[in-house]
Amino acid sequence: MEIKTLKPLSNEFLESIGFAWHTDPNQTSYVANEAVVLSEAEAEGFYSAANELYDMFVEAGQYVIDNNLFFELGIPFNLIESIKMSWENEVHWHIYGRFDFAGGLEGRPIKLLEFNADTPTMVYETAIIQWALLKANGMENHLQFNNLYQAIGENFKRMITLGDDPTRFGEIYEGWKILFSSIEGSLEEEMTMRLLEQIARESGFETAFSYVHEAKLDEASGLFFNDQNYEFWFKLIPWENIAIDEPEMALLIEGMIRNKNTIFLNPAYTLLFQSKRMLKILWDLFPNHPLLLESSFEPLKGKKQVKKHAFGREGESVQIWSEQGEVLSEKAGAYGNFPPLYQEFVEPNLHQGLFYQPNVFYAYEACALGFRRGGEILDNYAKFVSHYIR
Repeated sequence: MEIKTLKPLSNEFLESIGFAWHTDPNQTSYVANEAVVLSEAEAEGFYSAANELYDMFVEAGQYVIDNNLFFELGIPFNLIESIKMSWENEVHWHIYGRFDFAGGLEGRPIKLLEFNADTPTMVYETAIIQWALLKANGMENHLQFNNLYQAIGENFKRMITLGDDPTRFGEIYEGWKILFSSIEGSLEEEMTMRLLEQIARESGFETAFSYVHEAKLDEASGLFFNDQNYEFWFKLIPWENIAIDEPEMALLIEGMIRNKNTIFLNPAYTLLFQSKRMLKILWDLFPNHPLLLESSFEPLKGKKQVKKHAFGREGESVQIWSEQGEVLSEKAGAYGNFPPLYQEFVEPNLHQGLFYQPNVFYAYEACALGFRRGGEILDNYAKFVSHYIR
């Protein structure tokens, strides 16, 4: 693997552009002063893989709905109707998601690890920070697979045009408004939502930001903030958290979708893609597909494997098992009550003892690449690493 050392961005500069979570609790920089160097062909490989996989997820989503496999995916029962309704109505548009991969460099095959389809972070880092790193180091921004900012903006427009021609947005748009919300107290989540709001506003939408607790949901009349009605609510709360922690909100949302007074983003059906147990469905539908790793609801026999759970974030509740079923490494966490998924282990991209995971954003099509660097199980101390195309 080729790594290029970069001159880092100063904390003062990062804060000036709204990126204040630049230092981890152990006082090390979250943004690495380096870039992964890759070829144009390797970048094209990531682009093609994400596009192909998204189509496979759509096919698998329909299969889950047709065969009522929600329980198998660990989907909370109080979200099933919201998922079905959002899936059936095209106006519930998936704005963006992020694929996590292994491989893709130095001739190693690309393999899907999981799809963060509901509440993916790393938007700020991927869209803005790694571009700023190139500029600060005197490198041209076209040397990057990174169209995330523009792609999300175009995809917001597609919520209105409902097709692949966002240029018609201006003639169709009638002032429908989007409210962007995060939980109060998380700076990263708030700034992520404020960035998405900025993108939507620049794309032509009327927008506002509120904390989640400030938004008023009414089954009959819709979504309100400061006595203003909003047709769209982009909330950075995982759907499974709403189902488990806020069951009354889940019921309200179902009624609002049924009454067609509010569109929720990302849509409820993205929880199907978010569930790691969907990886087993994909393996059933596309056995031995070159982009997939063998995945099962039961431990794999005689294979090194990763045990994870239907839902989980930042490496929590993940174990790596040997071929004999011994736990080689693990991260504790709060997701162990969700049903497990066993996925064949694949060697990560390795450089000087550290692991580099490629992350590809998808917004109507694959649109950006970034990397995370850390240990064998990536956690909330993983570093963001930019890239450039030689």
